[in-house]
Amino acid sequence: PKERMTTKTYEKQSHTTWDCNYHIVVVPKHRKSKLFQVVRKEIWEIIQELSKRYDFEIVKWNVALDHVHMLLKIAPKYSVSWIVWTLKWKSAIILHNRHWKKKMLWQKNFWSRWYFVSTAWADIEVVKKYIENQNKKDILEEGNQLDFNW
Repeated sequence: PKERMTTKTYEKQSHTTWDCNYHIVVVPKHRKSKLFQVVRKEIWEIIQELSKRYDFEIVKWNVALDHVHMLLKIAPKYSVSWIVWTLKWKSAIILHNRHWKKKMLWQKNFWSRWYFVSTAWADIEVVKKYIENQNKKDILEEGNQLDFNW
C-alpha cells in the first residue's frame, strides 16, 4: 500500500504564512529548587494565561526540578526575546504578589536573566520527545511522582 505523506500545517496572518517553533529553557534565579517545587504548578497556569494574552501556543511543556522546558509556536510579529522577557517578567510579578506575604518571594526577580532558545524546525517530534523525557532523571533521583508533562 502507498503511504500517505503528512502535510505540514502552517499558520496564516494577513500577509504571512508561517511555522515558527522554538525550544526555550528558563531557570529560576540561583536554581532555587526548593522554592521552585512549591510554585511550579502555578507557573504552568500563569504561562497558559499569558499564552492566551500574548498570542503564542504552548506545543509541549515540562517542568523539571529547577527549570522549565517549553516548545512554543510564536508568530513572526513577536520576537522570541520579547516573548521570553514577557513570560519571565509577568510570571515573576504574579508569583511575587501571591507569595510575598508568605515570605517566600521578597523580590520580583524570580527568574535568572539567562535562558536557552533554539529553533525547532528540523523535527518537532524529536524536540517534543526530548522535552517529555527531561524530568525522568529527576524522578529517579528525587522519587518525585508528580506528572508535569503537558
